Amino acid sequence: MKLSVIITTYNSEDWLAKVLEGYCNQTEKDFEVIIADDGSTEKTQEVIATYLSKFRFPIIHVWHPDNGFQKSKILNKAILNAKSDYLLFTDGDCIPRNDFVAQHLKYQQEGYFLSGGYFKLPIQISKQISFKNIHNQDCFSIFWLLKNGVSKTFKLSKLTKISFFTALMNWLTPTKRTFNGHNTSCYKRDIIAINGFNEEMHYGGLDREVGERLINFGILSKQIRYSAICLHLDHNRSYANSESWKKNSEIRNFNKKNKIIQVKNGIIKYDELKTN
Repeated sequence: MKLSVIITTYNSEDWLAKVLEGYCNQTEKDFEVIIADDGSTEKTQEVIATYLSKFRFPIIHVWHPDNGFQKSKILNKAILNAKSDYLLFTDGDCIPRNDFVAQHLKYQQEGYFLSGGYFKLPIQISKQISFKNIHNQDCFSIFWLLKNGVSKTFKLSKLTKISFFTALMNWLTPTKRTFNGHNTSCYKRDIIAINGFNEEMHYGGLDREVGERLINFGILSKQIRYSAICLHLDHNRSYANSESWKKNSEIRNFNKKNKIIQVKNGIIKYDELKTN
C-alpha cells in the first residue's frame, strides 16, 4: 500500500459523503482511507458504511467519544492505525481532485513534507455540488465554477491543470510552505519521531505547529499548492475562539524560539499502551 489518507471529521455527514466520493474517483487506487472521527454521532458511521462496498481499498473508522474539540488526539490515534509508511492528511470538508493522491505520491521525497492548499467555495456552491459533478470533475472546472456564481479571481488559477504552469506557480507563490491539515503529507516515521500532534492544542494552528517541529527535526518542506488540488466546502466554526488561538500562538512561539522537536503530550503514549 503506497499511502494512507487520514480524513478528520465531526458531525458533517453531507460534506464527508462528497469527500469520500472524491476518493472513489482517484486515478491512483493503491491507498487506504482512515476516518479520524472526533466524536460524531451514528450518522457518520452510516455514511462510512455506504462506502465500504464502493471503495477498492480499506476504510478504517477511528472514533472516540465527543468530549469537545480533540482533533489532535484523534489524529494521533489515526496515525497509529495507518498501515502505510506515507501519510496524507486532509479534512472531511475538502473534496479531492481525481489526481490528488497521485500528485502527493509524485512529489513524495525523503526528508520533506508536502505543503498543499485548497480552493475555498462559497456555501451555495458547496451545497450545489453533486456526486455527478465530482465524478465528472465538473466542480474543478473554472468555467463551471464561474457559470455557477464563483467570483472571478486569480485564485481560480489553482485549478489550472497544465504541468508547466503548476510547477512554475509552486515555485513563484509567496505562500509559505506550511504543514496544512487540509492538504499535506509526510512520512509516518517523521511525525512519530516528533511525538505527533500536540494534544495541548485546540483549534487554531495545531497543524502548523507540527510542521514547525518537523522543521526543527531537520525535515524540509516542499510547495505543491498548485499541483495537489482540493475544494474546501464552506461551513461554520462554532469551536473557534480567541482564547484557543492565543494559547496555541504562545505554544508555537515557545517551540520555535526553543527549537522544540518533541512535545510531552503526543502520540507516543498510545503506542506504549498498544505494546504493554
